[in-house]
Amino acid sequence: MSELSLHPVDSDFYRVSDFLGEADRALITRIRGFVDAEVTPIINDYWERADFPYHLLPSLRELGIVGTAIEGYGCPGLTRLQTGLVAMELSRGDGSLNTLNAVQSGLAMGSIALLGSEEQKQRWLPRMARLEALGAFALTEPEHGSDSVALETSARREGDAYVLDGEKRWIGLGHVADLVIVWARDTDDGKVKAFVVEKSADGEYPEGYEAEAITGKIAKRAIQQAHIRLAGVRVPAENRLAESTSFRDVSAVLNRTRSTVAWEALGHAVAAYEIAAEYVQRRVQFGRPIAATQLVQNKLANMLADLTAMQLLCFRTAALQDEGRLSNEQASLAKMFTGQRSRALCRDARDLLGGNGLLLENHVARHLTDMEVVHTYEGTDFIQSLIIGREITGIAAFS
Repeated sequence: MSELSLHPVDSDFYRVSDFLGEADRALITRIRGFVDAEVTPIINDYWERADFPYHLLPSLRELGIVGTAIEGYGCPGLTRLQTGLVAMELSRGDGSLNTLNAVQSGLAMGSIALLGSEEQKQRWLPRMARLEALGAFALTEPEHGSDSVALETSARREGDAYVLDGEKRWIGLGHVADLVIVWARDTDDGKVKAFVVEKSADGEYPEGYEAEAITGKIAKRAIQQAHIRLAGVRVPAENRLAESTSFRDVSAVLNRTRSTVAWEALGHAVAAYEIAAEYVQRRVQFGRPIAATQLVQNKLANMLADLTAMQLLCFRTAALQDEGRLSNEQASLAKMFTGQRSRALCRDARDLLGGNGLLLENHVARHLTDMEVVHTYEGTDFIQSLIIGREITGIAAFS
C-alpha cells in the first residue's frame, strides 16, 4: 500500500487548537520542529544505552522554554497553558527529555522561585534558565514515597551551616545536578525545609554527598535517577530556601507541577495514537489493510475518545490555573485520569502494532513504558484517588 494513499490522521478531533493564540501556535511549531529534527532520529539509541543526549541542551536552551511559568530572572514567563503545551510537545518526542525540563523548570527552579529569597532567586535562577546549572529535587526516600511527609532525612544547625544526614531515592539528575534541592526535617523544630546542596567551582559535591545512577530501569531510560546518601553534608545556612517552613511548602511546589504531568501523559497519548492510526493503514494482512477490520476501527474510535477527553481536561485545567482557580483536587483529577487513560491508550497502540510494537524503531514501546513512570510519579493513581475521595466525602482515608 502506497504511503500516498494513507488517510491523514487527525488527533485534534474536537478542535481544541481553536483555543490557541498566535504565541501558543508558534511555541508548538518551535518545539515540534526541534523534536522531529533533533530528538526523534537519535533518542532510541540513547534510550537503549540508558544515557541522556546532553548535547541537545544548547538547542533546548534556544527554544526559550527553560523556567516555563517563572517570570523574570531570564525565564520566559509562560502561561500555564503554554507550560502544558511544552510538556505535551516534549513528551510527544520523548518522556526523558520532558523529565529533564520538568525537573529543571518545574521542581528545582519552581522551588527556588516559590520559596527562595530575592537574593537566592538572583543567585540561582538566571544560571538555571540558561542551563548553565542543572537542578534536582530530592524529596523521595528509600522508605518514603507516597508517605513522603514522614521523611527521615535530617538537618541540624551547627553555627553558620546545616548538617544533612539521610538518603534520597529516585532523584532525577541527582548525580549530575549542580544544585540539589534537598528536603529535610529540621531537628530544632521538626519542620520539613528545603536546603540547596551546591557543587563547588571545580564541579565537586560537598564531602559526604554520594549519588549513583539507578540502573536496570525499563522506562524513561534516557534520563537517570539517583540514589543519594547524605552523611554529614554541610550546607551554608544561607542555602536554606528562606520561605520553606513546613511540608506544606513541598505540597505547594508539587501542586503547581501536577497538572503539567497530565499534559505529559497527553503528549505520550498523542504520539501513540498517531503512530498506531498510520500503522494500521500500512499494515496489510490477509490481503487488506488491518485498518479495514471492525475490531481495529473500534479500538481506534475508543482511543480517539480517550485522547479527546484528555485534551479537554488538560485545556480546562490550564484555563483554571491561569485564572488562579485550580484547586489541588482538580489537579489530582487531571493527573489521575490522564495517567490512567494514556497508559491504556499506549497499550492499545502497542497491541495494534503487534510484534512490531515491541521494536524501539516504531517508538510506541518507549511511550508505553514511559507512561508506567508518569502513572506513578508526583502521586500514584491510587493516592490521587484518595485526594479526590476526601474532597467528595469530607473523609480522609489515607491510612
